[in-house]
Order: sequence, then structure tokens, then C-alpha cells
Amino acid sequence: MQQRGNLFLTLCVFSATGGIEKVCKVAGKALHELHAENQGDPIKILSLYDESSHHNEKYFPADIFKGFGKNKISFLSTAVKEGLNSKVIILSHVNLLIIGIIIKILAPKTKLVLLAHGIEVWKKFPKWKRIMLANCDLILPVSEFTKIKMQHLYGLAEKKFTILNNCLDPFLPLPLQNVKEEILLKRYGFAATDKVLLTLTRLSCRDRYKGYGQVILSVHKLKQTCPSIKYLLAGKYEEHEKLRLQKIIKDLDLQSDVILAGYLPDEELAAHYNLADMYIMPSQKEGFGIVFIEAMFYGKPVIAGNVDGSTDALKNGLFGLLVDPANQQQIDDAIVEVFTNKEKYLPKNEQVMEYFGYDVYKNNLRNIISATSKNKTVQKAMSYEL
Repeated sequence: MQQRGNLFLTLCVFSATGGIEKVCKVAGKALHELHAENQGDPIKILSLYDESSHHNEKYFPADIFKGFGKNKISFLSTAVKEGLNSKVIILSHVNLLIIGIIIKILAPKTKLVLLAHGIEVWKKFPKWKRIMLANCDLILPVSEFTKIKMQHLYGLAEKKFTILNNCLDPFLPLPLQNVKEEILLKRYGFAATDKVLLTLTRLSCRDRYKGYGQVILSVHKLKQTCPSIKYLLAGKYEEHEKLRLQKIIKDLDLQSDVILAGYLPDEELAAHYNLADMYIMPSQKEGFGIVFIEAMFYGKPVIAGNVDGSTDALKNGLFGLLVDPANQQQIDDAIVEVFTNKEKYLPKNEQVMEYFGYDVYKNNLRNIISATSKNKTVQKAMSYEL
């Protein structure tokens, strides 16, 4: 059988709003455009949890995408059938590894590429799964931190890895004029002169490592010397976590200072970033942190943790302040430092785009796919300039 296409297997692309889903949308768009521009190998995208009706045409055409609505048997059989006719198979998540290995057993010449995001590959796998991981032709960790973590856990060779940092979604709403929208000020009870901290993340017991609890404590302490400080904590939440946070906020008498904004639709992102004076998320288990580069795209100073993949997003402090997320005093001091010297920490848009622009990401992916299909090492093939 002559292998001619490429296959992108995903868990979910359009029906959820997390970081991995953002990566899948952008990766799918880039893979499609690379084929269209070069008339190269066709690409097909299969999603286990999406319905085909969830598809969004602006990322890639419907005829290359199929959703299986959680039908695992149909997804597996279709993935194997398509995989046997593919040169390169890209897995969006380690939980799809078993399908990739089945295809590789049946078609040994198929190249298997795995995207590695963060905590899903930071735990010690059982032996059978480690063997499957070792049989990947290439692993694409989103950060240096994730690469080092995987090397330590699984003893994989350096040549197995090529770091592929995440990028900005090319469809992000453009930055607004630097005037806080009156409608949002009224919605949250803020004054135009308030100093607003922003965190955008899912709120759940599993996501407390994002550090939003520490930021609330910082607001409680700093409001004594900076009474205009406010904290906008936005994102989907579990009801239990919302109730827990509301109790903390009440106990600390911060009801008018810390606002749980809930889910923000894409069309409101630019206005909410514009409302903020800085973005802060002192996380301890971030694989990369797309929200950091989004905040920089919108011209906001950023504070992040220094013990995870956040360091890649901030380029080791080039684009913001890195703090020990377990050190409350460091978080407090970093907030004061940004408020005091805000101009010093404003990101430069051209630098952000040089590292994290969509065109740079697509070019890096082009190098990876081309080298993988030709059995070349792509470890040093990355380029930040087109």
C-alpha cells in the first residue's frame, strides 16, 4: 500500500475551550494550509469527542474533518483505516498513543508524532505505555520544561524531541484602544482608575495549582496600601470551587475587590484584557500557558510562576516577571513592582510575534513534518524567522 496522506488524531477540537483544544484548532489550520500552499500530502483530521457539526470553517474546511461524537469503536476503526494510508500521523494527546501504535505495527513505515502539552505526560507511565512512547518517531513538547520532565521520567534520547512552543490564535480579536470600556467597569463595579489584576483560567479543585488563591491573598494584603487594587478572576468554574472561593472572598472582606467573572466569550476577550493593568497566574504545573502570550499580545505586563512551562511563554523573564509560586511574598512584591514600574514590563508586540506568531509556528511545523517524512532529525530545525 502506498502511503500518501497525513493524519491528525485529536480528542477534541471545537466542543471545548481549553488550552489543548486551542492548540488543536491552530495546528489543524496550519497543517491544512501547508498542504494547500505546497500541494503536498493531504491532511485529514479526526476528533473523538466532537460532532462533525461542531466544525468551525474558519480554521480548516469541513471536508478534511470528521467528528465521532464519543463513538470510540467508529473512531478507532476509521483512524486505523486512514492511518494505514498515511505517511505521518500526529497525535494531539498521549491518550491516543495506543491507536498510533496499532497503525505503526500494521504499517511500520508510518511516522508517529506526539504532541506533549504538560501534566498529562508528567507522571510515570506503566511499562507498556513507556514502550509505546519510545516507539514514537518524534515527540513535540510545548516547552523545554516538559521535554526535560519527559527525559527524566522515561529516559528518552534528546533526538526524540523537538520543542514546538504554542502560538497565538490568528483569529484573536485585535487589541483595542487603551481605554477601559465603560460597560465592563459598570458590570464589575470598577472605577477607571482602579488597578486591575486579571487571571483567565478554569476554576476547579484540580486547577488550584494555577495560583489564583495566592493572588487573592495578595489583594487582601496589598489593598491596605493600594486601596484601588482589584482582581478579576475569569473562566468556567465548578460550582463547588466557586462556593469555596466565595467563602474565602467573604472571610477576607474582598467582595467588592475580587470578582468571579465566569466564562468569557471570544468576542469579549480583547475588552477584558484591555480592562486589566496586568495579567497574573503564578502557576506550578503549567505546560506552557497560552493565556500568557495572549496577555502579551494585548500589551499587558505578565507575572507567572518559575517552576513550570510558564518560563517558555515568558522566555525566561524576557517578557515578564517570574516568581516562586510557593512564595507569597514574592507574588506580593512582583505585583507592587509592576504597578510601580509598569512601563518597564510592557511587552513589545514585535518581539512577541517573533516568537509566538502564527506564521512562525506554521513554519516550524512545516520543518517538522518535512523532516519527519524524510527520516531526518528535526531537533535543530526550528526557526523563529520566516
